[in-house]
Amino acid sequence: MSTNTHPSLSAVSTSNAPAAVGPYNQAIQVGDLLFCSGSLGLDPSTGKLVEGGVEAQARQALKNLKVIIEAGGSELGKVVKTTVFLHSMDDFKPVNAIYAEFFGNHKPARSAVQVARLPLDALFEIEAIVSLA
Repeated sequence: MSTNTHPSLSAVSTSNAPAAVGPYNQAIQVGDLLFCSGSLGLDPSTGKLVEGGVEAQARQALKNLKVIIEAGGSELGKVVKTTVFLHSMDDFKPVNAIYAEFFGNHKPARSAVQVARLPLDALFEIEAIVSLA
């Protein structure tokens, strides 16, 4: 079976963020919205998880998300909704502090969930929906 991408959708990709670790795009733009795939704390130059635990991974994942959003033609202040995936809810407080520092006064809608396992055994992942308007 072969499915082609509909012409109303545009893939977003940047070499300033890690390549997708599977058969998906870094983000997809449709209309005035940008849907960003989950970002892990991967170093874009090595493709490996950064060292330093959940805080280092969260910082790097947020940096990766930012460059993907910018490559898609938007900015952090236009993030509408994020979903945060944590390996352990015990990391909620330190991750929350990094998240708040990253977004500043902008407070997008958000969900945060603990999951059994993340790709590459990561400790943190974040996805986002972003306005282009």
